[in-house]
Amino acid sequence: MIVGILGLGLIGGSLARAYALEGHTVYAADRDEQMLSFAILAGAVHGKLDSDAIPRCDLILLAIYPEGSASWLEKHASQLSQKTLVIDCCGTKEMICDRCFPLAEIYGFTFVGGHPMAGSQFSGFKHSRANLFEGAPMVLVPPVFDDIYLLDRVKTALSPCHFGSFSVTTAEDHDRKIAFTSQMAHIVSNAYVKSPTALDHRGFSAGSYRDLTRVAWLNPQMWAELFLENQDHILFELDTFLSSLSAYRDAIAAKDMDTLTALLEEGKRRKEEVDG
Repeated sequence: MIVGILGLGLIGGSLARAYALEGHTVYAADRDEQMLSFAILAGAVHGKLDSDAIPRCDLILLAIYPEGSASWLEKHASQLSQKTLVIDCCGTKEMICDRCFPLAEIYGFTFVGGHPMAGSQFSGFKHSRANLFEGAPMVLVPPVFDDIYLLDRVKTALSPCHFGSFSVTTAEDHDRKIAFTSQMAHIVSNAYVKSPTALDHRGFSAGSYRDLTRVAWLNPQMWAELFLENQDHILFELDTFLSSLSAYRDAIAAKDMDTLTALLEEGKRRKEEVDG
């Protein structure tokens, strides 16, 4: 299989390593030419994803920011072969699917929205690894939901990544859920660590601090774009969270033991309901 990868950050770099490890030919494009050269030296990439390589690709994986991914496909759509399968790996789905599904219809290739549910608080090719996606869930947004052949084709194309499961959903449902499961976690973590007390935590923190602040170490430009693209869903989650925080604050300020206990019990019960 000939694979084209746009972007050699953590996700794109890990994709490149996974496909190269299993003997596939990998072409890549990255705005950092030195990084592309390093990836070639590392054996993760075999050449540049240019106008000569694009028509030869069986699979193209878009692994940069959503706006950049959509713009790249709009620019190069006419160069793709009709046999090419294009899957994006972006963190939001509505905008990119709205722009890329029509391109696929016009030019005859196949586009499927995708979101590998794997990552790290660290970014960049230097942190990429071939087994990043092993056992991880992969969310798919296909153009139609009853095409079993297409879903099988996608799973086969992604087999070198060794995903643990696949979920099929709509772009809107994906963005609504991801606002809670991923984007809010990054906002809360990033805001929490801004307390002045954080500068003096050493020796007084354990697992709860590490777990809560792990994703505060993020890629600011990427996450800012994702938050703004998912504005409506993020604002709903933020408003819900702020309302809950206010209830805890009011109970503590009033030294209301009964209300505070009830709030904590409610949260504990909710966790049991959600995660079993």
